[in-house]
Amino acid sequence: MGWKAISRSEVGTSHRQENIPCQDYGDYRLFGDVIVGVVADGAGSAKYSHVGSELAVNTVIDLIARNFYTSEQKKLSPIEFARNFHKSEQEKLSPPLREEESKQMFTKIVQEVIAQLGKKAKQNNCDIKDLACTLLIFIATPEWLVAMQIGDGLMVVRPQNSPDYQLLFKPHKGEFVNETTFVTCSHALEEMQVKVIPSPEFIAAATDGLENVAITLKNCQPFPRFFQPLETYLQSTTDPNQEAEYLVNFLQSEALNKRTSDDKTVLLSIWQSSEVVYPP
Repeated sequence: MGWKAISRSEVGTSHRQENIPCQDYGDYRLFGDVIVGVVADGAGSAKYSHVGSELAVNTVIDLIARNFYTSEQKKLSPIEFARNFHKSEQEKLSPPLREEESKQMFTKIVQEVIAQLGKKAKQNNCDIKDLACTLLIFIATPEWLVAMQIGDGLMVVRPQNSPDYQLLFKPHKGEFVNETTFVTCSHALEEMQVKVIPSPEFIAAATDGLENVAITLKNCQPFPRFFQPLETYLQSTTDPNQEAEYLVNFLQSEALNKRTSDDKTVLLSIWQSSEVVYPP
């Protein structure tokens, strides 16, 4: 009973040929019945974007972890945790969180990410834009999910008691090919997308290296044939991180690399309310 999750990244064939490190990064943390997932994609033109994407992900997770506890180290409930980000604690929140409350919370998180990227830029004697990356975050309980996205990439959810996959956000594309909004852009918070949905069961977040095989950009619909095998894999594993071969082989497969030469990161999670018994 609880969340099962895994995150894996694979360097794109174009980057491998040019000896460029993977500029994606993804990670997650479990806090009882709460899961926090974060994915970032470093800008291809940014010198230290691989550093920026990893720092952005770790900053989000560390900040959220700190806010799960009071000064007495007492674990907070998810709603108390969300309230912890607000200046005023007078308002009584009840699940699910409202979109405006979630936006305030994510704004503070993004501001901290920008501050940490700024510090790293000063240490590296470079411009903060050299650390540019996109950012996707979700915080989920069995009752609700709050999520945000800055830039491209994708987040797909299948709610409990529903067979349908939902794309939460339309990937943000600029005027030109491969142009998007990065967390280091001056208008990043203006472009930030936020959504609240009830009862998530399966959640997938990925960088834009998987966009053209996972969703149709024309009508922004997920491809069920892409997500169903990944969900089945996650359901059937006892410990995804000890049984990661399927996901690693998928990200490294020739069939996938023929369709995308970009770096690829995918973060998968599923809520299982009871032990699932699979036939032999």
